[in-house]
Amino acid sequence: MADFVLSTTNKTSVRKLTAPIVDAATFNGIIEDILTNNPWGCTPWEGSGVSHPAVEKAAEAYTARIVYEDEFGDVLGNASARAPDLAGFNAAKTELLGNAALETAVGGTAVADSGRESYACRLRCHDANGEVYFVAFTRTSVRISSYEDDAISDAIETWADGVAALA
Repeated sequence: MADFVLSTTNKTSVRKLTAPIVDAATFNGIIEDILTNNPWGCTPWEGSGVSHPAVEKAAEAYTARIVYEDEFGDVLGNASARAPDLAGFNAAKTELLGNAALETAVGGTAVADSGRESYACRLRCHDANGEVYFVAFTRTSVRISSYEDDAISDAIETWADGVAALA
């Protein structure tokens, strides 16, 4: 019987942020800056007959959280909405905050619970050396995965050191 032989060593590295990214607009701004400016020097590529940009979104989600408070600030209920992008997030949050029928049904006044909002985006990147790897952002961390060359994590770490929200 044949043995399995190690052919690659894929790595994962995580940076836990000292403070959560402050809001969805700041989070989205970081992602858009990467897509626009390609700070890691990624290159376009082709896989399975499909052309891909140097860096592309592989997944994205934003979750708004709303609490319903009585006149004393006690929480009577809550609601959340998950959206696939920032525009959907903003629209859903506005709708929940302005929905008088929902306020009546739950009781209390709708208030944004910004501290419990969540944001996530996973980027697929193609390094000049030919590797395809992922960089996943959440409100509290940045994760680099499926890479072999340490130069990839070094480049992303150097870039992240210059982004105040990623300290």
